[in-house]
Amino acid sequence: MPLKFWTTLRDLWDCNELMGGICIILAGDFHQTLPVIPRGSPADQINACLKLSKLWSTVHTLKLTKNMRVLTSGNTTHQSFCDTLHIRNGTIPHNNDGVILLHHIFSNKVSNPNNLKDKIYHDISHITNFNEHYFHWLCERAILAPTNDSVNQINLDILKQLPGDIVTYTSYNKTLQDEDAVRFPTEFLDSQELPGMPQHILELKVGAPVILLRNLNAPKLCNGTRLCVKTLMKSLIEAVVLTGSDKGTEVLLPRIPIIAHDVPFPFRRTQFPVRLVFAMTINKSQGQSFKTAGINLETPCFSHGQLY
Repeated sequence: MPLKFWTTLRDLWDCNELMGGICIILAGDFHQTLPVIPRGSPADQINACLKLSKLWSTVHTLKLTKNMRVLTSGNTTHQSFCDTLHIRNGTIPHNNDGVILLHHIFSNKVSNPNNLKDKIYHDISHITNFNEHYFHWLCERAILAPTNDSVNQINLDILKQLPGDIVTYTSYNKTLQDEDAVRFPTEFLDSQELPGMPQHILELKVGAPVILLRNLNAPKLCNGTRLCVKTLMKSLIEAVVLTGSDKGTEVLLPRIPIIAHDVPFPFRRTQFPVRLVFAMTINKSQGQSFKTAGINLETPCFSHGQLY
């Protein structure tokens, strides 16, 4: 990827110097998730790292050593959480089983998933008015889990608790090549659950939070924008934006065709580009802000060999 970026800049600036002769700043933390290589081995993931690129010898590394948000807040809880981030260096104490205990100041442990749902979405079954107060309450909370399977189950459980009737939308799936239609029938395409794609069977209720999976109208409606369902129609969903500069704006969401390329048999799925977001994957939550967050750690919380 860095070499492709270099080639692009060289062509744009018509200059054969490194990065087209301009200064490039790359910000990130190498302790976090490794590059994602679809169907790649651990060796493929490591080989895709910037540190193994031919350009790494030309990179000048600068390190940030002070957390300015913690220093300016004066909050001891923030400092305790900041200290926990040293888990990536292997310096946090753990027991004989390798289990690391989080500080009780900023975390509360529950005994089972049902208690976690009740703790984050308490009294959701008694909510009757979907007003601005509800939108604000909904916007500041979510449950995070490592896998899509866990997220889907939690979303479905909480959706059933929300008052109202469930409305079901099914997608229309078709292969891009006519000759593939014989080998991959519609029933098989319907069963495919792919990351970043809407589900074949989408179950929603009025008042349910959803997250956009595609850019529809930037910067108002972008991938990752959270919304609350206001009205469910046959071909449209009316929703209220919960995040971003257009928070509180009412929008209409249509069904759109989405092409799945990361499979041996590319196909088109026509569906509303949203997913329920009572819960979301830890990876998808990057860039989101929550006042109250629950973390489901029933399954190992690892991604590509590293801790999230």
